[in-house]
Amino acid sequence: MSSHSEAIRAALRGVTDPATGRSITAGQLTTIDGEGDALRLGVDLISPGYPRRDELEAAIRGALAAVPGVDADAAVIDFGLKVPSKPARQDLNRLPTVKNIIAVAAGKGGVGKSTISVNTAMALRQLGASVGILDADIYGPSVPKMLGKPERETATTADGKRIAPAVYRGLPVMSVDYFVEPGQAVVWRGPMIHKLLKQFLEDVAWGDLDYLIVDLPPGTGDAQLSLAQLIPITGAVIVTTPQEVALIDVRRAVSMFHKLEVPLLGVVENMSYYVCPACGHHDNIFAAGGGRSLAKEIDAELLGEVPIDNRISYGAEVGVPVVEGAPDSEYAAALRAIAARAALAVSTLSATGPKRSSLLRTLS
Repeated sequence: MSSHSEAIRAALRGVTDPATGRSITAGQLTTIDGEGDALRLGVDLISPGYPRRDELEAAIRGALAAVPGVDADAAVIDFGLKVPSKPARQDLNRLPTVKNIIAVAAGKGGVGKSTISVNTAMALRQLGASVGILDADIYGPSVPKMLGKPERETATTADGKRIAPAVYRGLPVMSVDYFVEPGQAVVWRGPMIHKLLKQFLEDVAWGDLDYLIVDLPPGTGDAQLSLAQLIPITGAVIVTTPQEVALIDVRRAVSMFHKLEVPLLGVVENMSYYVCPACGHHDNIFAAGGGRSLAKEIDAELLGEVPIDNRISYGAEVGVPVVEGAPDSEYAAALRAIAARAALAVSTLSATGPKRSSLLRTLS
């Protein structure tokens, strides 16, 4: 390393990532090439669509301006992506190739949880992350419908030992929907659900993923508890609609995650409002402010508010999520922002991560 590079590195040592407070020289600064007005830096961001990138870049250029002979304004900063993860406990390490597991929950049905799950996963992939989806709604699987026709159906891996998940536009997906006849009810008790979810985790060749999005069923039952027993859930996204009748059940889901000591990444208010396409009138069909008040009540971030629009529901019906079908729309932008904020929350969780609760120790 040249003395010039050493001076640049020394100056950048005082630049901290605004989300973590850690120096970028502790792993995020990857390369220093060139000098003077031809300086080029490589810097890894900690999450896709990193919302504080401009703030970080300004801090980097400010530090470079203090280095003699460096033109801070002319410097090129190549931002990459390296999603951090925490090593799982040995007894929960069933997904060694998956860095982070995000549960999407609601506590009740009909609030658009699966729509948020699918669009979040696709948005994170559009932002450069590797993502998969586990449809854990055993009784009402809908993720395959929302994604349309797969590029690859589920199959057995080449060695005959594992399950290759279905793939939709680069997203590996696993769902009970692939193993039941269309229209047939799944009538299973808790032990069978536990066994199936364990197989979906241990026997599926997920590949290397930055995020596995887990679409949980409504309620606070067997599937939720089984997953918390089987894998280290990094954090949960809570989906609600604005009205109090939805918040009553959502609070139960929040209470469940608190008992299981799963961190809350934030709240998404779905069906937040309606804007008439003809006249522009804004209407709060399901009341207003429920998601914001819930986020404040549980000391969590409001990740975003998603309006009612037929492009969102139509995308779910035809298997083309709105972030793909109408990528330039305000609705897609809102969903991408939600995905980026949730990913940032994952990357900035405390170094110790969630502890395993006494409830789980009792039930294991």
